[in-house]
Amino acid sequence: MDGTTGITGTTDITGTTAQPRPRTRSWWGWGWADAHPADDACRAMGALLPGTLARPLPVPRIRDLRIGAPAAEAPPSLAHLVTADPEDRAAHAMGKAYRDIVRALRGQPGRIPDLVARPTDDREVADLLDWAGEQGIAVVPYGGGSSVTGGVEYRGNAHRAVLSLDLTAMGRVLEVDTAGRAARIQAGTLGPGLEDQLRPHGLTLRHFPQSFEFSTLGGWLATRAGGHYATGRTHIDDFVQSMNVVTPAGTSASWRLPASGAGPSPDRLFLGSEGALGVITEAWVRLQPRPVHKASASVAFADFHDALRAVQAVAQSDLAPANCRLLDAGEAGLAGAAQDGSAVLVLGFESADAPVAARLAQAVDLARAHGGRSGTAPAAGQDAPADAAVSAWRTAFLRMPYLRDGLARMGAVAETFETAATWDRIPALIEAVRSEVGAAALKATGHPATVNCRLTHVYPDGAAPYFTVLAAGRPGDEAAVWDELKAVASEVLHRHRATVTHHHAVGRDHRPHYDRQRPDPFALALRAAKGALDPRGILNPGVLVD
Repeated sequence: MDGTTGITGTTDITGTTAQPRPRTRSWWGWGWADAHPADDACRAMGALLPGTLARPLPVPRIRDLRIGAPAAEAPPSLAHLVTADPEDRAAHAMGKAYRDIVRALRGQPGRIPDLVARPTDDREVADLLDWAGEQGIAVVPYGGGSSVTGGVEYRGNAHRAVLSLDLTAMGRVLEVDTAGRAARIQAGTLGPGLEDQLRPHGLTLRHFPQSFEFSTLGGWLATRAGGHYATGRTHIDDFVQSMNVVTPAGTSASWRLPASGAGPSPDRLFLGSEGALGVITEAWVRLQPRPVHKASASVAFADFHDALRAVQAVAQSDLAPANCRLLDAGEAGLAGAAQDGSAVLVLGFESADAPVAARLAQAVDLARAHGGRSGTAPAAGQDAPADAAVSAWRTAFLRMPYLRDGLARMGAVAETFETAATWDRIPALIEAVRSEVGAAALKATGHPATVNCRLTHVYPDGAAPYFTVLAAGRPGDEAAVWDELKAVASEVLHRHRATVTHHHAVGRDHRPHYDRQRPDPFALALRAAKGALDPRGILNPGVLVD
């Protein structure tokens, strides 16, 4: 069977542990191969978008790809770490962005790596880098492969061979400091395995990106990933005490400290470096007790701008909700959270120590003061189960990537992008993205598009809008249509001084716009760091800096 097979005991974002069962990862699409919509479901979704295909594209098969012989061979000393298996190579050729999905559907995955390596410790990583440097082989670090910005693929032909460095054999929690609430964890540890190993200690990292099942600690660190928390510790950066990073110039091992003012932080150099400066192999990360008390509620708004003001008020209070997501009317309709044209604010609180109903009630009152309407808030001292809108949103949140792949099989454009900006820019930014991307889609396809927005993370000084685009494609040219729309969106973000990405990383897809966003002196320093740490230019070429 195409893909990667494993025995998994998965932990979802609610903390529920499923019974272990064998499942197969999809090599071409998101997540599990058995979770993708069937053909009939694809056709039903496509019927809702004018201009899509009459029947879904077939599920691609690795055996239909043209996979040549590898252009390099590992030396005997490393051969036990390396494979040239065609299926393994194809499964490591791309990430999981929309443009990756449609390229696979069209049998055009791009440059397939020549070899896949699975080291088990720092020494083996260093040995692989030494060999690759001597041979001029590009090394692309690979965690769970969930990149949606072209971060785990090789583009171009400057290197004679490409090695995908899969770190998932380094998947252990090595130490747990219960007194200091921290753990030393190998970078290849997938989200469910990480939480399963921490659970006996009563602790949790509580970092749950949408890719949680299919991404690793090292991938989170290398991309500065955002988690499920909407306030407070929103990014993985906030959890880091220290890191080990193997580079061609040696290993960087920072001290484990609660805080330090000793010059620029070595960890900050490698956080977000996307494997271009070194390979993150392990980290000490801050933990917290597992939450016991949880409460959630939804608040509906007839006017989206009233909802924005309500979210700003909640973000600028000291309530610190774990979840504070605002769905516009279109997004609420897609999620099943509201069908009457209302925007919906999803609020959630949790604690390991005390009931959270009072904090939830205060947040709901703030939202009501700005025009929101909601059901009855929980009584003081009592936690509240999720209401219907919250449950619908959570289900849609986990299911959406699979539905996107189903729409892609119908030739539709179905993708997301995110950003962040200060509150004074948010309303105009959202309106500009909706109107300009919508107009670009109509011009590119001849059919109107849907451009929805939700706020995924909120801060006292701003928010992170997350946009969903649904449009007809051009048969056989779907990736080009998305590239056109993404270029228009990126221009809007740049004009409004909104970041090109809040938590999806730069990769190769965002690189041109990242080059415009970063200050020139910082680009100079980054190029110097790249030259010093990776003098042969083998680490993830084309990411962040040349």
